[in-house]
Amino acid sequence: MSENEFDANLVSLLDDEGNEYEFEIIEELDYEDKHYYALMPLFEIPDEDDMENVYMIFEDILDENGEPQLAEIDDEELLDTLAGLFEEKFDLSMGEFDEEDDEE
Repeated sequence: MSENEFDANLVSLLDDEGNEYEFEIIEELDYEDKHYYALMPLFEIPDEDDMENVYMIFEDILDENGEPQLAEIDDEELLDTLAGLFEEKFDLSMGEFDEEDDEE
């Protein structure tokens, strides 16, 4: 998939067949000198019952022209590691919201 455009926390990606998909950027992190994004799809995924907890991880790379692009990650071990790191960040973020609720 290649990156098409950024708009605040939204991104449009094109697949290899030219189909456009919208995602919300929900988190990002650096790991081993690379930058990754956790994106929540803003479209229905067939056979997925719980769309609230679905996110996809992409690597921020430069294409052959030096343009920024988001790439799928094929390495299952790396994906598992990144998912764990993102989920830790999600838990920390949710804890911040809980603390704010307690203060009110």
